[in-house]
Amino acid sequence: MVSKELQKRLYFFFGVVAVVSLILVFLPFAEEWLRQPIYDYFSIVINEDNVPVSAAGVDASQAAKTVLNLLVNLLLIIKILLYMMIVVSVVRLIAHLIFGTALRNSGQQEISSLLKTILSGIIYLVAFFVIFQTQYPKVELAPLFTGSAIIGIVVGLALQDTLGNLFSGIAIQADQSFQAGDIISIKNQGMGTVESVSWRGVKIRTFQNKLLVISNSVIGKETIEVAPRDNLNARIVKFNTLFTNSPAKVIQIVREAVRQVENVSPKRRPKVRIWNLGESGIDWEVKYWITNYRQQNDTDALIRQRIWYAFQREDLDFAYPTRTIYTARQSEEEEVFVETEDEICERINNVAVFAPLSAEETNRIAKTCSVRVFAPEEPIIQKGQADRSMFIIHRGAVHIQVNENGESKTVSTLREGDFFGEMSLFTGEPRTADVVSDIETQVLEIQPYVMKPILEKNPDVARIIGEIIEERREELSREAEEKKSMTDAETKGTFKAIKKFFGLN
Repeated sequence: MVSKELQKRLYFFFGVVAVVSLILVFLPFAEEWLRQPIYDYFSIVINEDNVPVSAAGVDASQAAKTVLNLLVNLLLIIKILLYMMIVVSVVRLIAHLIFGTALRNSGQQEISSLLKTILSGIIYLVAFFVIFQTQYPKVELAPLFTGSAIIGIVVGLALQDTLGNLFSGIAIQADQSFQAGDIISIKNQGMGTVESVSWRGVKIRTFQNKLLVISNSVIGKETIEVAPRDNLNARIVKFNTLFTNSPAKVIQIVREAVRQVENVSPKRRPKVRIWNLGESGIDWEVKYWITNYRQQNDTDALIRQRIWYAFQREDLDFAYPTRTIYTARQSEEEEVFVETEDEICERINNVAVFAPLSAEETNRIAKTCSVRVFAPEEPIIQKGQADRSMFIIHRGAVHIQVNENGESKTVSTLREGDFFGEMSLFTGEPRTADVVSDIETQVLEIQPYVMKPILEKNPDVARIIGEIIEERREELSREAEEKKSMTDAETKGTFKAIKKFFGLN
């Protein structure tokens, strides 16, 4: 089916050809009509040889010849212009059919535009000389070309840079090394997103939102690093650890931390590997694939932040030079995330689930729980995970999120003293929602192995904890049909799940 744009071009083409043809048909009659007043004014007649002479039979005056020559040349120039109009119309129609359809569908708009301009110019030049020769057959064009060759050399030397840009632009666009939308880095020039590629140069939008224009002749001599827009481009972030840290543990922790960072592609698994054994520790690099390469610096920074928080949670250490001569004890105010055992014990005592426990049992939990720190917007647990720990918010806040129609929706916000994950700790159930830190958040993590000896020693505590959990589930229930009172059978069901999970008699 013919497109509307092509229909308009066809209508325009046939309209121009029809009008020009009509003018060319009536042009001889117009010439005769214009000649007659000149003949009458200068008393000129046409003899048998079709030569204008005066009424007395002698040659026409010089003034009459001059006026007639002007009229003839004017009409010839009009004919040349009319024929050129037809040529221009034909070339534009053919160029649209070839370059506007075939090459545009191939995604090479820049090269199609450049080729169309060059080829159209060549055709116009050749057509003009052909038409000119048909109208002025006695004019010799060879001397004109001979003289123009010298002029061409002078002009070519003057336009050396411009011509260099033109031919370099043809080579660049024919090779298609990069296109508009790709990110390129040119040594000693800059880095940014390609906005356009023309016959003169390339326009690049830098990451500082500045416009960098580089000529094609310069780009043709440089080494260019290209990050295509429709490609997963890799990035490498480096860090280090102490020699005493387990490499297997570091790989697992860093990989999980990187996978959860926004703009890291889930299609490729991040690679964490040792690239050097340094003087102070193990030098690592993590290779990941980025979705939006323009955000590379922000993504690298976020990955380094997540690695730091992951190291804090898992008691891993960064390597640093150990040639210190003088040391100073750090004050308590300057220490990062250092909590006393009394503070942790007090926090656990205020949690309703552990209310039935004795002071000795609470102290045992405080000594064995882990203190972990999470970055803002970092996931703490995810729906469907099978881990078995429970968390108490010591400092900060978290969001409880559920998935609705493919989007994460916050249903609740927990703050200092609140807890979550108790069902997984006591019954082994998978996680039922996502929990994401709101700000920098410090939590106390309690594992099942901590609770097992306490529940084995005092089975009644398991029953009381089951009742407390059921009451909490009733309070946190969002749906109206779930807000009914829990039956004894349901309470006993939770108690049985606790007994089964911990292997209690």
